[in-house]
Amino acid sequence: MVDSQPDVSTKVDRLLADLAALAAVGDTGDGGNCRLALTDDDAGGRELVVGWMRDLGLDVRVDRIGNVVATRAGSGGPGLEPVMTGSHIDTVRTGGRYDGTLGVLAGLEVVRALDDAGVRTRRPLAVAFFTDEEGSRFAPDMLGSLVYVGGMPLEDALDLVAIDGAVLGAELERIGWAGSAPVPGPAPHAYVELHIEQGPVLEEEGVAIGAVTGVQGISWQELTLVGQANHAGTTPMRLRHDAGYVAAEVAGFVRRLAVSLGGHQVGTVGRLGLHPDLVNVVAARAVLTVDLRNTEAAVLATAEERVRSFAESCASGEGVTASWRTLARFEPVAFDPGVVDRVEAAAVARGLSVRRLPSGAGHDAQMLARVCPTGMVFVPSRGGVSHNPAEYTAPSDLAAGAQVLADVLVDLAA
Repeated sequence: MVDSQPDVSTKVDRLLADLAALAAVGDTGDGGNCRLALTDDDAGGRELVVGWMRDLGLDVRVDRIGNVVATRAGSGGPGLEPVMTGSHIDTVRTGGRYDGTLGVLAGLEVVRALDDAGVRTRRPLAVAFFTDEEGSRFAPDMLGSLVYVGGMPLEDALDLVAIDGAVLGAELERIGWAGSAPVPGPAPHAYVELHIEQGPVLEEEGVAIGAVTGVQGISWQELTLVGQANHAGTTPMRLRHDAGYVAAEVAGFVRRLAVSLGGHQVGTVGRLGLHPDLVNVVAARAVLTVDLRNTEAAVLATAEERVRSFAESCASGEGVTASWRTLARFEPVAFDPGVVDRVEAAAVARGLSVRRLPSGAGHDAQMLARVCPTGMVFVPSRGGVSHNPAEYTAPSDLAAGAQVLADVLVDLAA
């Protein structure tokens, strides 16, 4: 916070109340949330948050992919692009109450703090939430922000089919969130997103704020293996064409490869289905996903090639066919050095410990980085746990993150 910048103080009690109210929508009864994109629960969450936006007098616009952007007018006259903040409010099936929602609701708390202080920023301030950031129901992840920045044609996005067979465009219409604002949307002056770390680094090192330097590259692939169903008791091992066996070998290889490459390399087989899925039948078909991530583009490409080569070799040896489908593929992203510097400086000015670090998870910020200077603010996650009902960030850390976000946004909007 620079000396000439007005002191805009956020209030964590209001932020906690908003988090609790939104967590009640899609409550899974175990402390978690399930608001898969474009389901009825997602619609309920949208109605609640947009109601708060309108209560604050913001200009709310919904675009054709369902992204919501709410803008507080600035004092600098027409033609100034807004400074944008936000994230997402959809969750995974076993989500917590902080992932994504913190960034959106902290943005609204910044607006309230500006109102309390009687401050009108020169540039407008926009708070957004983007459709289907998680990608759990419709792949790829960061879908709404990808369409917003022009990275995917609207028509292609509307034709996407969910894991439950629903079509994205039809679901947008069904829940009433197919807006009229055009996409791609207008590029903001800058974008800053507050998010829980979803990892253990800040907590382990006792650091309050993460100044995020960028986002790992992400590769999501779906592998389909087709063999032959046969009797589990009478078919000799040498005569089997077992799709389940190949799937298991690939899953084990993904883990071993990630460990051997080391560094920031991670690998996950998060979904695996067998057919006919019976205890006494050799699996005729297996479908599994492979999630690979790395901060280095070349290493990520190497990991992809090694997984593909192993899978095809193993399948060939078992007499099983292998086919691949790309669900998502994003190169590593480096955030704007000037925005990263501002996050770090804002934390220091508030007497908070701060560390620069990359993000292991994907975020809408990596899409906005294509069109404007972008950065992120991380706050600690207890135990590094996320995508889990046990996800938790202490109120003091939430307060620190919201305040740093406010300081950076006010600075950029001045």
